[in-house]
Amino acid sequence: MSDKDLRLPDWHRLPAPVYETRVRVYYEDTDAGGIVYHANYLRYFERARTDWLRSLGAVHRELDAAHGLLFVVRDMALDYRAPARLDDEIIVDVRVLESRRATMRLAQCARALDADEPLVLSSLRVAAIDRASGRPAGFPRWLNERLDAANPA
Repeated sequence: MSDKDLRLPDWHRLPAPVYETRVRVYYEDTDAGGIVYHANYLRYFERARTDWLRSLGAVHRELDAAHGLLFVVRDMALDYRAPARLDDEIIVDVRVLESRRATMRLAQCARALDADEPLVLSSLRVAAIDRASGRPAGFPRWLNERLDAANPA
């Protein structure tokens, strides 16, 4: 893997989101200063990816039961640009940068409800692995077709 793989994409050149969800910042999400604790953005991004995949018919439990397939985050880069605070409502999105047989590269942004610029920007690669062996495994054909349809390239 090269450093190029983890470079964050230019915010202004990202494809349109394929999925968005709203998240309210609760007290439990914040640090002593009332700002979202940095690791909680990983949770927000995970929930958005899971809900997006579910909207495509890719339910984690069902993929595991039917195919022995698990999704893992292979690598991720994050750019924290501005804080979200207690009681803020933010939009968390998913953007497809590339899909392959067993991996997908995504960008995810968290932004204030009334803003265009991101609070946090991420770039990540998700891989499919076989539960039993831990080795790379391909996505089911139907999922590849749905990912290809979401991929702007």
